Amino acid sequence: MTRPKRFALCLDNTDYQALLIAGKVYRILSDPEAERDDLVRIIGESGKDYLYHKSHFAFVDFPPAARRRVLAMQSAA
Repeated sequence: MTRPKRFALCLDNTDYQALLIAGKVYRILSDPEAERDDLVRIIGESGKDYLYHKSHFAFVDFPPAARRRVLAMQSAA
């Protein structure tokens, strides 16, 4: 079974410049209902989570050690 991706790399922040930075990795929050509509729940620059269309992102994951560091960096920000 493939593990779900926990992070999304923003590829397109058109219409969301204040909330997303192109090229930045964001944490994904699970939202099965939104996923059925091709949406993804992302914790953006405001620190709050919002729904965005999945076409704005490439979905990625990291090895465990890197994942911990990414999460720690995001928590410190």
